[in-house]
Amino acid sequence: MRRRREALGISQGRLGRHLGLTFSQVQKYEKGTNRIGAGRLYQIAGFLGVKPGYFFVGLDDADDAASTPVDARRKGEISTLNEAFEAIDDPQTRASVLALVMSLTSESAVR
Repeated sequence: MRRRREALGISQGRLGRHLGLTFSQVQKYEKGTNRIGAGRLYQIAGFLGVKPGYFFVGLDDADDAASTPVDARRKGEISTLNEAFEAIDDPQTRASVLALVMSLTSESAVR
């Protein structure tokens, strides 16, 4: 939830106001101190522009014995990169970012 909120540039206070909560309640949700009920998760997903299932992507893989900490970290990085990329509105900027990433991939493949 925090990654998506930050990728969109939304403060905890703004999300809280939309939900009728304080920023500290949003903070407790993000830290896992308080659980998020299904109805509230639906509201949060709608405000952040994703489907509720978005928050569960990759959880099935968490129990996979073949998964290593490096794999989990890489999945988190990919998720963060994807969210940030999707938040770029300008098509030319997206194309530039994609070109940069592809150039880095090409360089690392040569090494």
